[in-house]
Amino acid sequence: ELVKKAFLLLYPNKEFPYGAKIKYSGRLKDYGSMVKKRGDYLEFVLNKKWKGIDKEILTGLLQILLLKILTDKKNTINIDLYNNFIRNLHYTVKKEISDITLENSFARVNEKYFLGLLEKPNLRWGTSSSRTLAHYDYHLDAITVSNLFQDANTGLLDYLIYHELLHKKLKFYTKGIRNYHHTGSFKKLERKFENYDEITAQLNTFLRNKVRAKRSFWFFDSRI
Repeated sequence: ELVKKAFLLLYPNKEFPYGAKIKYSGRLKDYGSMVKKRGDYLEFVLNKKWKGIDKEILTGLLQILLLKILTDKKNTINIDLYNNFIRNLHYTVKKEISDITLENSFARVNEKYFLGLLEKPNLRWGTSSSRTLAHYDYHLDAITVSNLFQDANTGLLDYLIYHELLHKKLKFYTKGIRNYHHTGSFKKLERKFENYDEITAQLNTFLRNKVRAKRSFWFFDSRI
């Protein structure tokens, strides 16, 4: 019935043409969600933390998933409620994950660029990715940094933390079902990082060296 309601609020002049089911799972990340379509049947899989969340917010989530299935663009009050819920989710997330190197970087950046006012997110190292250097997760209030930077100088690490803290501070701009993260305002603030041009040049050099070192290792290893 909730899926039907979400659909009819999007398309009040249409009949609901699907069979539908909502399933709650602990396998998805906190507040994660997905939808599967098999013919005329829709299965919505939501993380267990969605249980007990206000139905109007949940309706917005279902509408976003429906619009993805239907490849349509619309906006509703419920979608706005959902996006506002996600923007403010960090206030309720437990802070359990931390690392002393990342903590020190956060403390430096927070004091220098945010007047010490930002709440500390969860801070953790990720895989050795040279594509995703760092990432802020709104659902988990967590910054994950590629472990390639465990031996990087403080300037590079602080720049990555600054970039992700801008995401935490500015959130995202929504138009239809799309969220925009790197807006003009974001890019303008990003350039305020001290010695921005020099740091980004250092970052490119650092990554090239890391990738070159990996390739050398793979070549050597293949001959053993």
